[in-house]
Amino acid sequence: MKSAILLLLLAVSLICLSQAKKPTAKESAGSRVRVAAGTLEGRTSQGIRVFLGVPFAAPPVGARRWQPPQPVQPWAGVRPATAFAARPMQLPLFGDMNFRSPAGSEDCLYLNVWTPATAAQERRPVLVYFYGGGFQAGDASEPRYDGEAMARRGIVAVTVNYRLGVFGFLAHPELTRESGRNASGNYGLLDQQAALRWVQQNISAFGGDPQQVTIAGESAGSMSVSGQMASPGSKGLFQRAIGESGSLLGSSLGLTPLAAAEQAGATFAAGVGATSLDALRALPAEQLLAAAGKPGAPRFGPILDGYFLPQAPPAIFAAGQQARVPLLLGWNSEEMNAGWLLGGQPLTPENYQQAVQKRFGDRAAAVLKLYPATTPAEAEQSATDLAGDLFIGYSTWKWAAAHQQTGGQPVYRYLYAQPRPAMVPAMGDATPGLAGGVLKADPSKPKPPAPRGAVHSAEIEYALGNLATNKVYAWTATDYLVSDLLQRYFANFIKTGNPNGAGLAPWPAAGGARPQQLRINASTRAEPAAQEARYQLLDELLNK
Repeated sequence: MKSAILLLLLAVSLICLSQAKKPTAKESAGSRVRVAAGTLEGRTSQGIRVFLGVPFAAPPVGARRWQPPQPVQPWAGVRPATAFAARPMQLPLFGDMNFRSPAGSEDCLYLNVWTPATAAQERRPVLVYFYGGGFQAGDASEPRYDGEAMARRGIVAVTVNYRLGVFGFLAHPELTRESGRNASGNYGLLDQQAALRWVQQNISAFGGDPQQVTIAGESAGSMSVSGQMASPGSKGLFQRAIGESGSLLGSSLGLTPLAAAEQAGATFAAGVGATSLDALRALPAEQLLAAAGKPGAPRFGPILDGYFLPQAPPAIFAAGQQARVPLLLGWNSEEMNAGWLLGGQPLTPENYQQAVQKRFGDRAAAVLKLYPATTPAEAEQSATDLAGDLFIGYSTWKWAAAHQQTGGQPVYRYLYAQPRPAMVPAMGDATPGLAGGVLKADPSKPKPPAPRGAVHSAEIEYALGNLATNKVYAWTATDYLVSDLLQRYFANFIKTGNPNGAGLAPWPAAGGARPQQLRINASTRAEPAAQEARYQLLDELLNK
C-alpha cells in the first residue's frame, strides 16, 4: 500500500512539474509572433507583450560596414526575443546614460516592441521612438525610453537602434564611388528608415496599424525625425511626427556637404593607416572607435549627402517637399546653461555683453535688445535664454515655422517648463548632464548654477511615463501629475494627430504671426509664444 501511495505521489509530482515547465497553448501563442523573417518568442509583463532584440536588418559587419542596412536573413525555428540586443558602438560620453543592453557591438541593428494587443486584428496606433545622444551615443534599451507605459495607453511602442559616430556617418570618396548613387554617410539615418520599413511590413503581427505610425525622438532623435520628414525615402512610412528639442533645420547645426565630409573621412582613414576602403573595413571596430574619440578627430554626424537628403532640409521644407503630416514639437525652458555662452567666465552683465559682442559683432545691440542685461539677474536669464536658443531652441523653432508655412497640416508647439525636483541625497555631488540625467561634478571646474527651468531632455521620462526608472531625482506627486498629463497629450496625438482630449487644457494649433504654444508645467496652459521676435532675429543673423 505504501509503495502504491509513493508511486501515485511521484506521478502527480511529475505531472505538476511537466505543467510548470511547459506553457499552455494559449500562453505560448500569446508570446509568439510570426514576422517576415521567422517566429519570435517574447514575454508578457502584466498584460503587455514584450519583444526585445528583434533584428530589423542584417548585421552591418565586415563588407557591410558603411553600407546601407541590408535585409534580415530568415531564421528557422523560434527565435527568443526576451533580452535587449547589443547597443551600437560608442564611447562613454554621457554619465547619465543607463543601458540595459549587454555590450556594444557593430552588430546592433535591433528594435524592441511593447504591445497591448492580444490579436493581430486589433490595429493599434504605433509609436516609433529614436534616442538622443548627439549621434555619438545612446541605445534603445535605456529605461527612459521604455515602451510599457505607452503600451498601457493602447499604443504599440517601438524603440530602434541605429549606428552612431564613425560607424553611422563616415563619408569617403571610395564609399561614394561604390554606392551606385554617388553618396556616402548617413548610415544611421538609413538604419532608422529601414526600421520604419520593417514596421510597415511586420507591425500588424503585433496588433499594430501600419497606417497609424508616429515617429518621435529627443535631441538627436528629434533631429532624426526632422530628417525623416525631409527624406524622400521615408515618404509614406509614417503618418505623424513628434520632435523634442532639435532639428536638422537651422544653420547652427552646420550640416556638412558631401565633398567636405568625404575629405574628413579620407583624412581620418589616413590617420589610422588605412590606404584603401578594404583596409579601413578590416580594422577592428575598437580601433576605429578609439581613433574617432581622439582630440581633433572629425565629429561624424548627419551630412548633406545628396541621397538621404537631396537638398538642405530648409530648402526641402520651403518647397513643401517634406512629409505632410501633423507635427507636435517643442523645446525646454533651460536647454543650456549660461556658462556655455560665456566660455567659463563669471556671469556678470559686463561679461555677458562682451560674449554677445564677440559672437554677433555689429549686430550685438539688436541681440541685447531682445536678450537684455541691465541687472545681474536679467543678465543671467538672458544668457541662459540665448545659450538655449543657440544650442537647440532656434533650430526647433525653424522646423515648426517651416512646416507651419508649407506642410498643410497642424503644428502643435510646446514649451516644457517643469523643473525636475531635488536630487536624492546620494546624488548631491552630481550636476545636470546634456543627455538627460546627471554627470559627476568635475572638482577642477566651477560648479554651474543650479538650473531653475527644465533642462535639456528633462521631459523624456515625463512624456513616456518612466519617472520611476530614474533614481536620481526625488519625484513628487506633482511630477507624476505632470507626467500623466504629458503622456495623455502624446497618446492623443499618436492616436488621432491631435493632442487635445477630455480633461486636458486646450492646446491650439500654432498659427499666425504670434503662434500659440502650450506651456507645460504644474499649471499647464496655452499662451501666445512670447519668443517669436528672438527667433526671427536669430533666423536673420544665422542665415546671412
